[in-house]
Amino acid sequence: MREQIKKIWPEIELIKDDELKEKTYKCWEYAVDNSVLSAEDLEKIPFSLLIDDCDITFMNHKRTAVRLSIEIAKIMEANFNLQINWDNLISGAILIDVGKLLEYEIYDGKLGTSREGKLLRHPFSGVAIADRFGLPADVQHIIAYHSKEGDLGKRTVESIIVHHADFVSFEPFQNAKTLKI
Repeated sequence: MREQIKKIWPEIELIKDDELKEKTYKCWEYAVDNSVLSAEDLEKIPFSLLIDDCDITFMNHKRTAVRLSIEIAKIMEANFNLQINWDNLISGAILIDVGKLLEYEIYDGKLGTSREGKLLRHPFSGVAIADRFGLPADVQHIIAYHSKEGDLGKRTVESIIVHHADFVSFEPFQNAKTLKI
């Protein structure tokens, strides 16, 4: 399983702290082990079930959000002299959608959202997975606050960056939200 996770997530190797890196791997291994999907499926399934005819894969979206997070953080750090916790930022960006793997079901050969996934969205199940493996509260915060559920709270700098990187790689593909001229 580790080799499959390394294949889909080479960005985990950017985490310098070996303990955090290992815990990040363990979260993804657990999620894949407890999902109806395989690691290889993540390279094929659409990144969102909310977008009709979505041809962008889950991993394409995820990798884009992680890379955007890193690039935004570099610019923010250079231009505003912000202190970025790089390991937390990278781990959090990699883990924001780990809970989605527990949301899926396959019914009549079609991918959908399970009852559990409708009751407990991925920010919550993602935090539960991260907590199971002892990830620090700062990483759990990024997971919890990356989506609309975090809009009522205050975000850390790393969480703000990941939140916006995630939405930049999501909202342009929602036809109802994108102005067509």
